[in-house]
Order: sequence, then structure tokens, then C-alpha cells
Amino acid sequence: MVIKTTIQGFTTAVKGLLLTVRHLFRARKARTSLDIRDTHYFDKQQGVTTVQFPKQSMPIPEVARYQLDVEIEDCIVCDLCAKACPVDCIAIEAVKSPEAIGKTSDGSVKRLYAAQFDIDMAKCMYCGLCTVVCPTECITMTDQYDRSSTKLTDLIYGFAEMSDQEIAQRKEEWTKFQADKEAAKKK
Repeated sequence: MVIKTTIQGFTTAVKGLLLTVRHLFRARKARTSLDIRDTHYFDKQQGVTTVQFPKQSMPIPEVARYQLDVEIEDCIVCDLCAKACPVDCIAIEAVKSPEAIGKTSDGSVKRLYAAQFDIDMAKCMYCGLCTVVCPTECITMTDQYDRSSTKLTDLIYGFAEMSDQEIAQRKEEWTKFQADKEAAKKK
């Protein structure tokens, strides 16, 4: 029993080693410089298939899902993207406005200020659910994929453009509006 297991282990190791050696010699024979833009680039099955990254890059499919981007001017701060996100990588904080702020590019009325709109790309699983549920289509996936960093906090992207003073001012306006509304009801 022990001898059979030993022979089986040795045979498996030799098969793996032969596969590696065979690939090594095939790669040495087929090692030629290929242009990534060549239409037959992916047809070549033998040899090295490494892309020389800074000089070359892989072609990106049209429907690829990579880096998220937000057009904050078109955002109505509905929070649907954050609710649809399965990993909670989107953090949104809205401040209400007493009147309409403006309109988005598709004609939707904006009634909320985006005090915070952060996306943590370190958590993002690139599912694209946030882009599907967005009613104004302000959150999209771009073709940028090389955003490497040594600090995870560098992968948190903030899209809100309000300063702390503006946020405090808008909150104060809303509180005053609510107080005036309550006072009008009591009269």
C-alpha cells in the first residue's frame, strides 16, 4: 500500500515536471516579439504570452467593467447605487434643500446636495449593479484599470464637491426651513 502510494506520487511529480520542461522549451522556440494590435495576436497558442506592460497593454473590450466614475452634476443623490452594492463600497450622504437645486442633463430635478459621495475601489467587486440602477446614468464604469497603490486609502475616491462650510450652511438652511414650516403649522 505504501509502495503503491509512493510510486503514484513519484509518477505525478514526473508528469508535472515534464509538462513544465516541455512548456519551457516551446516558449524558448516561439519567443518572438508580437504586437498586441495584431489581429492574430491571440491565435498564437504556443510560447510566451506575456504583455510587456508599460509599452503594451491588452485590448479592452467595449463592455469591460473597470474603474467607476461619477458625474456628480448629474447625480440626484437617490442612494440607489449604494443600496444595490453588495459589498457596501459606496458611501453617500445627502443634505436636503428647501427648493429645487437645478436639473441634470436628462432633465431630472435635483433636490438633494451630495455632501459625501465616496467609492472604495479596494472593496468594489466590479459587478456593475450600481451602474444599472442609476436613474440618471451618472455612475459609469470606465476603461481605466491600472490604479495600483500601496495604501488602501488611496483607493477611496471622493466625488462630492462640497466643502465642510457649504455642508454646514446647507444643513442650517434645511433646519431653518423645517422650523419655519413647523411655526407656520402652529399659527
